[in-house]
Amino acid sequence: MLPAIDVRGVSKAYGSLQALSPTDLEVSQGEFFALLGPNGAGKTTLISLIAGLAKTDTGTIRVMGHDVGTDYRQARRSIGVVPQELVFDPFFSVRETLRLQSGYYGLRRNDDWIDEILHHLDLSSKADANMRALSGGMKRRVLVAQALVHKPPVMILDEPTAGVDVDLRQGLWQFIRKLNEDGHTIVLTTHYLEEAESLCTRIGMLKQGHMVVLESTENLLKRFSGLNLRLRLVSESLPDSLRSMLAAPSTDGEWVLSLRDYAQVEHVLAQLRQSGCDIASMELSQPDLEEVFVSVMRRD
Repeated sequence: MLPAIDVRGVSKAYGSLQALSPTDLEVSQGEFFALLGPNGAGKTTLISLIAGLAKTDTGTIRVMGHDVGTDYRQARRSIGVVPQELVFDPFFSVRETLRLQSGYYGLRRNDDWIDEILHHLDLSSKADANMRALSGGMKRRVLVAQALVHKPPVMILDEPTAGVDVDLRQGLWQFIRKLNEDGHTIVLTTHYLEEAESLCTRIGMLKQGHMVVLESTENLLKRFSGLNLRLRLVSESLPDSLRSMLAAPSTDGEWVLSLRDYAQVEHVLAQLRQSGCDIASMELSQPDLEEVFVSVMRRD
Protein backbone atom coordinates (compact mmCIF):
# COMPACT_ATOMS: atom_id res chain seq x y z
CA MET A 1 0.00 0.00 0.00
CA LEU A 2 1.28 3.45 -0.92
CA PRO A 3 2.08 5.74 2.02
CA ALA A 4 -0.35 8.62 2.52
CA ILE A 5 2.58 11.04 2.80
CA ASP A 6 6.11 10.27 1.59
CA VAL A 7 8.80 12.89 2.25
CA ARG A 8 12.32 12.16 0.97
CA GLY A 9 15.35 14.38 1.60
CA VAL A 10 13.25 17.55 1.74
CA SER A 11 14.84 20.82 2.83
CA LYS A 12 13.86 24.49 2.74
CA ALA A 13 15.74 27.71 3.40
CA TYR A 14 14.55 31.30 3.44
CA GLY A 15 17.64 33.34 2.65
CA SER A 16 20.22 32.54 5.30
CA LEU A 17 17.65 30.82 7.55
CA GLN A 18 17.61 27.04 7.18
CA ALA A 19 13.98 26.43 8.13
CA LEU A 20 14.08 22.70 7.41
CA SER A 21 17.15 20.50 7.08
CA PRO A 22 17.03 17.40 4.80
CA THR A 23 14.14 15.40 6.25
CA ASP A 24 12.59 11.99 5.61
CA LEU A 25 9.07 11.16 6.78
CA GLU A 26 6.56 8.46 5.86
CA VAL A 27 2.97 8.50 7.14
CA SER A 28 0.89 5.40 6.45
CA GLN A 29 -2.67 5.46 5.18
CA GLY A 30 -5.16 5.59 8.05
CA GLU A 31 -2.54 6.72 10.57
CA PHE A 32 -3.10 9.40 13.23
CA PHE A 33 0.29 11.13 13.33
CA ALA A 34 1.48 14.01 15.55
CA LEU A 35 4.10 16.51 14.38
CA LEU A 36 5.41 18.33 17.43
CA GLY A 37 8.04 20.95 18.12
CA PRO A 38 8.56 24.38 19.69
CA ASN A 39 7.76 27.59 17.81
CA GLY A 40 10.17 28.03 14.91
CA ALA A 41 11.08 24.32 14.74
CA GLY A 42 9.94 23.97 11.11
CA LYS A 43 6.48 22.40 11.53
CA THR A 44 4.58 24.98 9.47
CA THR A 45 7.33 24.94 6.82
CA LEU A 46 7.01 21.17 6.45
CA ILE A 47 3.20 21.39 6.28
CA SER A 48 3.40 24.13 3.64
CA LEU A 49 5.73 21.97 1.53
CA ILE A 50 3.47 18.92 1.82
CA ALA A 51 0.42 21.01 0.90
CA GLY A 52 2.19 22.52 -2.10
CA LEU A 53 2.04 26.04 -0.67
CA ALA A 54 5.84 26.34 -0.90
CA LYS A 55 8.48 24.72 -3.11
CA THR A 56 11.19 22.46 -1.76
CA ASP A 57 14.86 23.31 -2.19
CA THR A 58 15.78 19.62 -2.29
CA GLY A 59 13.95 16.32 -2.16
CA THR A 60 10.53 15.04 -3.19
CA ILE A 61 7.10 14.83 -1.57
CA ARG A 62 4.27 12.51 -2.58
CA VAL A 63 0.70 12.54 -1.27
CA MET A 64 -1.18 9.29 -1.96
CA GLY A 65 1.45 8.55 -4.59
CA HIS A 66 1.11 11.91 -6.37
CA ASP A 67 4.20 14.11 -6.60
CA VAL A 68 3.42 17.50 -5.09
CA GLY A 69 5.60 19.25 -7.69
CA THR A 70 4.84 17.45 -10.94
CA ASP A 71 1.35 16.05 -10.25
CA TYR A 72 0.14 18.92 -8.09
CA ARG A 73 -3.53 18.77 -9.12
CA GLN A 74 -4.05 15.23 -7.87
CA ALA A 75 -1.78 15.84 -4.87
CA ARG A 76 -3.87 18.81 -3.76
CA ARG A 77 -7.12 16.93 -4.33
CA SER A 78 -5.80 14.26 -1.96
CA ILE A 79 -5.16 16.62 0.94
CA GLY A 80 -7.15 18.98 3.15
CA VAL A 81 -5.36 21.52 5.34
CA VAL A 82 -6.79 23.28 8.38
CA PRO A 83 -4.50 26.32 8.84
CA GLN A 84 -3.44 27.75 12.17
CA GLU A 85 -4.65 31.26 11.27
CA LEU A 86 -8.35 32.12 11.14
CA VAL A 87 -8.66 32.98 7.43
CA PHE A 88 -12.18 33.69 6.13
CA ASP A 89 -14.13 35.83 3.66
CA PRO A 90 -16.33 38.28 5.61
CA PHE A 91 -18.85 38.67 2.77
CA PHE A 92 -20.24 35.11 2.74
CA SER A 93 -22.35 32.90 4.96
CA VAL A 94 -21.04 29.54 6.20
CA ARG A 95 -22.89 27.60 3.48
CA GLU A 96 -21.76 30.01 0.75
CA THR A 97 -18.18 29.66 1.96
CA LEU A 98 -18.36 25.87 1.66
CA ARG A 99 -20.03 26.04 -1.77
CA LEU A 100 -17.27 28.37 -2.97
CA GLN A 101 -14.62 26.00 -1.60
CA SER A 102 -16.31 23.12 -3.44
CA GLY A 103 -16.08 25.13 -6.66
CA TYR A 104 -12.31 25.33 -6.37
CA TYR A 105 -12.27 21.53 -6.83
CA GLY A 106 -14.84 21.54 -9.64
CA LEU A 107 -17.57 20.06 -7.42
CA ARG A 108 -21.15 21.04 -8.22
CA ARG A 109 -24.35 20.14 -6.35
CA ASN A 110 -22.30 19.28 -3.27
CA ASP A 111 -24.99 20.38 -0.78
CA ASP A 112 -25.74 16.90 0.58
CA TRP A 113 -22.13 16.44 1.69
CA ILE A 114 -21.99 20.04 2.96
CA ASP A 115 -25.11 19.40 5.08
CA GLU A 116 -23.49 16.27 6.51
CA ILE A 117 -20.31 18.16 7.41
CA LEU A 118 -22.34 20.97 9.02
CA HIS A 119 -24.26 18.40 11.06
CA HIS A 120 -21.19 16.58 12.34
CA LEU A 121 -19.41 19.84 13.22
CA ASP A 122 -22.54 21.20 14.95
CA LEU A 123 -22.73 24.08 12.47
CA SER A 124 -26.22 23.43 11.05
CA SER A 125 -27.76 26.28 13.05
CA LYS A 126 -25.05 28.64 11.71
CA ALA A 127 -25.31 27.60 8.05
CA ASP A 128 -26.83 30.90 6.91
CA ALA A 129 -24.94 33.12 9.38
CA ASN A 130 -22.32 35.52 8.04
CA MET A 131 -18.77 34.46 8.82
CA ARG A 132 -18.15 37.75 10.65
CA ALA A 133 -20.90 36.88 13.16
CA LEU A 134 -19.24 33.64 14.31
CA SER A 135 -17.12 33.15 17.42
CA GLY A 136 -13.48 32.15 17.08
CA GLY A 137 -14.29 28.51 17.88
CA MET A 138 -17.06 28.38 15.28
CA LYS A 139 -14.79 29.94 12.65
CA ARG A 140 -12.23 27.23 13.33
CA ARG A 141 -14.91 24.60 12.77
CA VAL A 142 -15.68 26.19 9.41
CA LEU A 143 -11.98 25.85 8.51
CA VAL A 144 -12.27 22.13 9.25
CA ALA A 145 -15.41 21.98 7.08
CA GLN A 146 -13.60 23.76 4.22
CA ALA A 147 -10.80 21.20 4.35
CA LEU A 148 -13.36 18.39 4.06
CA VAL A 149 -15.63 19.58 1.22
CA HIS A 150 -13.70 17.63 -1.45
CA LYS A 151 -13.48 14.47 0.72
CA PRO A 152 -9.67 14.26 0.86
CA PRO A 153 -8.12 11.02 2.15
CA VAL A 154 -5.41 13.02 4.01
CA MET A 155 -6.09 15.77 6.57
CA ILE A 156 -3.47 18.10 8.07
CA LEU A 157 -4.59 19.96 11.19
CA ASP A 158 -2.30 22.84 12.21
CA GLU A 159 -3.20 23.81 15.79
CA PRO A 160 -6.92 23.10 15.20
CA THR A 161 -8.00 23.71 18.81
CA ALA A 162 -6.09 26.96 19.44
CA GLY A 163 -8.50 29.40 21.07
CA VAL A 164 -11.33 26.83 21.23
CA ASP A 165 -13.20 26.30 24.50
CA VAL A 166 -13.32 22.88 26.18
CA ASP A 167 -16.83 21.95 24.98
CA LEU A 168 -16.12 22.80 21.34
CA ARG A 169 -12.75 21.04 21.55
CA GLN A 170 -14.32 17.79 22.73
CA GLY A 171 -16.90 17.89 19.93
CA LEU A 172 -14.23 18.62 17.34
CA TRP A 173 -12.04 15.71 18.47
CA GLN A 174 -15.00 13.36 18.47
CA PHE A 175 -15.56 14.18 14.80
CA ILE A 176 -11.84 13.94 13.93
CA ARG A 177 -11.64 10.52 15.62
CA LYS A 178 -14.57 9.35 13.49
CA LEU A 179 -12.83 10.57 10.33
CA ASN A 180 -9.74 8.57 11.30
CA GLU A 181 -11.83 5.49 12.06
CA ASP A 182 -13.41 5.86 8.61
CA GLY A 183 -9.95 5.63 7.03
CA HIS A 184 -8.78 9.24 6.79
CA THR A 185 -5.10 9.87 7.48
CA ILE A 186 -4.69 12.62 10.07
CA VAL A 187 -1.55 14.69 10.67
CA LEU A 188 -1.81 16.90 13.75
CA THR A 189 0.33 19.72 15.10
CA THR A 190 -0.59 20.97 18.55
CA HIS A 191 0.84 22.58 21.67
CA TYR A 192 -1.71 20.65 23.78
CA LEU A 193 0.47 17.58 24.21
CA GLU A 194 -2.18 15.63 26.12
CA GLU A 195 -4.19 15.68 22.87
CA ALA A 196 -1.31 14.17 20.91
CA GLU A 197 -0.72 11.54 23.61
CA SER A 198 -4.35 10.37 23.68
CA LEU A 199 -5.10 10.63 19.94
CA CYS A 200 -1.95 9.84 17.96
CA THR A 201 -0.35 6.44 17.40
CA ARG A 202 3.00 7.85 16.24
CA ILE A 203 4.92 11.03 16.94
CA GLY A 204 7.57 13.05 15.14
CA MET A 205 9.41 15.88 16.90
CA LEU A 206 11.15 18.71 15.07
CA LYS A 207 13.86 20.85 16.63
CA GLN A 208 15.59 23.67 14.75
CA GLY A 209 14.59 22.14 11.42
CA HIS A 210 15.76 18.62 12.30
CA MET A 211 13.54 15.57 12.91
CA VAL A 212 14.93 14.44 16.27
CA VAL A 213 12.22 11.90 17.19
CA LEU A 214 10.15 9.59 14.97
CA GLU A 215 8.59 6.83 17.00
CA SER A 216 5.31 5.26 18.12
CA THR A 217 3.70 7.01 21.09
CA GLU A 218 3.84 3.83 23.16
CA ASN A 219 7.54 3.16 22.52
CA LEU A 220 8.44 6.81 23.06
CA LEU A 221 6.86 6.85 26.50
CA LYS A 222 8.50 3.50 27.35
CA ARG A 223 11.91 4.79 26.25
CA PHE A 224 11.60 7.56 28.81
CA SER A 225 10.28 5.13 31.42
CA GLY A 226 10.85 5.96 35.04
CA LEU A 227 9.09 7.85 37.79
CA ASN A 228 8.80 11.47 38.83
CA LEU A 229 8.59 12.29 42.50
CA ARG A 230 7.15 15.76 43.19
CA LEU A 231 8.00 17.14 46.60
CA ARG A 232 7.06 20.20 48.60
CA LEU A 233 9.10 20.65 51.75
CA VAL A 234 8.26 22.66 54.83
CA SER A 235 10.69 25.63 54.68
CA GLU A 236 13.79 23.46 54.10
CA SER A 237 15.60 23.27 50.78
CA LEU A 238 16.37 19.97 49.10
CA PRO A 239 19.37 18.14 50.62
CA ASP A 240 22.53 18.23 48.51
CA SER A 241 22.58 14.41 48.44
CA LEU A 242 19.39 14.43 46.31
CA ARG A 243 20.17 17.24 43.90
CA SER A 244 21.76 14.89 41.36
CA MET A 245 18.28 13.33 40.94
CA LEU A 246 16.59 16.61 39.97
CA ALA A 247 14.59 16.32 36.76
CA ALA A 248 14.11 20.09 36.53
CA PRO A 249 14.91 23.22 38.55
CA SER A 250 12.57 23.98 41.43
CA THR A 251 9.47 26.00 40.49
CA ASP A 252 7.16 27.60 43.05
CA GLY A 253 8.76 25.59 45.85
CA GLU A 254 8.20 22.22 44.16
CA TRP A 255 11.06 19.80 43.60
CA VAL A 256 10.81 17.14 40.87
CA LEU A 257 13.11 14.14 41.24
CA SER A 258 13.67 11.54 38.53
CA LEU A 259 13.67 7.94 39.84
CA ARG A 260 14.59 4.71 38.07
CA ASP A 261 12.03 2.61 39.94
CA TYR A 262 9.88 2.44 43.08
CA ALA A 263 12.79 1.13 45.16
CA GLN A 264 14.41 4.57 45.02
CA VAL A 265 11.48 6.14 46.87
CA GLU A 266 12.70 4.71 50.18
CA HIS A 267 16.22 6.07 49.49
CA VAL A 268 14.78 9.57 48.97
CA LEU A 269 12.69 9.36 52.14
CA ALA A 270 15.71 8.17 54.12
CA GLN A 271 17.81 11.11 52.89
CA LEU A 272 15.03 13.55 53.80
CA ARG A 273 14.72 12.05 57.32
CA GLN A 274 18.48 12.15 57.80
CA SER A 275 18.53 15.85 56.82
CA GLY A 276 15.58 16.64 59.11
CA CYS A 277 13.30 17.73 56.25
CA ASP A 278 9.53 17.75 56.76
CA ILE A 279 7.38 16.87 53.74
CA ALA A 280 4.41 19.17 53.02
CA SER A 281 3.20 17.10 50.03
CA MET A 282 4.45 14.29 47.83
CA GLU A 283 3.21 12.86 44.51
CA LEU A 284 4.60 9.96 42.48
CA SER A 285 3.81 9.79 38.74
CA GLN A 286 5.06 8.37 35.46
CA PRO A 287 6.35 10.79 32.79
CA ASP A 288 3.73 11.96 30.30
CA LEU A 289 4.32 13.20 26.76
CA GLU A 290 4.82 16.77 27.93
CA GLU A 291 7.72 15.74 30.16
CA VAL A 292 9.19 13.59 27.37
CA PHE A 293 8.92 16.55 24.99
CA VAL A 294 10.70 18.90 27.42
CA SER A 295 13.44 16.31 27.95
CA VAL A 296 13.98 15.86 24.20
CA MET A 297 14.07 19.60 23.52
CA ARG A 298 16.67 20.19 26.26
CA ARG A 299 19.11 17.72 24.74
CA ASP A 300 21.84 18.79 22.32
